[in-house]
Amino acid sequence: MIRNYTDIKVFTGNAHPELAMQIAKELGISLGKSEITSFSDSETSLKIDEKVRGTDVFIIQPTSHPANEHIMEILIMIDAMKRASAGRITAVIPYYGYARQDRKTRARDPISSKLVADLLQVAGADRILTMDLHCTQIQGFFDIPVDHLVGMPLLTKYYSDKFESNLGNVVAVSPDLGSVGRVRAFATKLDVPLAIIDKRRPTANVSEVMNIIGDVKGKQVILIDDMIDTAGTICNAAQALKDRGAESILACGTHAVLSGPAIERIANSCIEELVLLDTIAIPEAKRLEKFNIIAVAPIFADAIRRIHEDLSVSKLFV
Repeated sequence: MIRNYTDIKVFTGNAHPELAMQIAKELGISLGKSEITSFSDSETSLKIDEKVRGTDVFIIQPTSHPANEHIMEILIMIDAMKRASAGRITAVIPYYGYARQDRKTRARDPISSKLVADLLQVAGADRILTMDLHCTQIQGFFDIPVDHLVGMPLLTKYYSDKFESNLGNVVAVSPDLGSVGRVRAFATKLDVPLAIIDKRRPTANVSEVMNIIGDVKGKQVILIDDMIDTAGTICNAAQALKDRGAESILACGTHAVLSGPAIERIANSCIEELVLLDTIAIPEAKRLEKFNIIAVAPIFADAIRRIHEDLSVSKLFV
């Protein structure tokens, strides 16, 4: 099938309009004209105020809090673009909500991340662009192309610049066994040792540190996770590292979910600096002095440009 999308347009939902504006600026275009409001009964209302027929449409919408509302917005936007004869519709979801519900852990559990994937496809999405899925196998829930960007290059560049060539006393730490692959890639890139925290989680959003595998005494440690939600895992891990003689504790994560007691926990923790990517909008009220936020707009804009021009996106995955 021969494609000829001569025009590219970027639209945004209400989840993260600042990111969408930054991406459009990186691409050298104006943000598409649309408005999302609610009827008096809270149903979502959408108006698209420009022509999209035959164009390559990209809709920027992380499905962050309130997740259900933001998912509904992107579904309605995709449906509207499809009915307006858009040439191709790419759902750009920097943070993919429901990603932690990717399998059955008990009898009668839903697999909600698969349900969200089905909804996006039925609505009319032709392609998905996302970053650091909590579980990479979620790509297999889709029957359409999924471009899965990684935040690792942004984080490794930050720490490489921060420490310059003085990485001899640095250790990369995985806060749990599930993050070992991600942290191993980070440690390999910076050529630093790896340590692992083995923990037990008695109930949801509660973690108990049990053991540390690796040498952290007298070291500058960097805790790496894909998302910071209630911050229990990363704060407990930081305290365990401090108790075992770590000299200083830095931390980083891709998705700043920051729900519940997260801000209070981080503020009172021994973490000296927390580096976050802005895949999710972080309100000023939640920004602590120890936060350092890195923009993802350039990498998303590069991916969008490559998708539009039918170029390889794979170089952005590493």
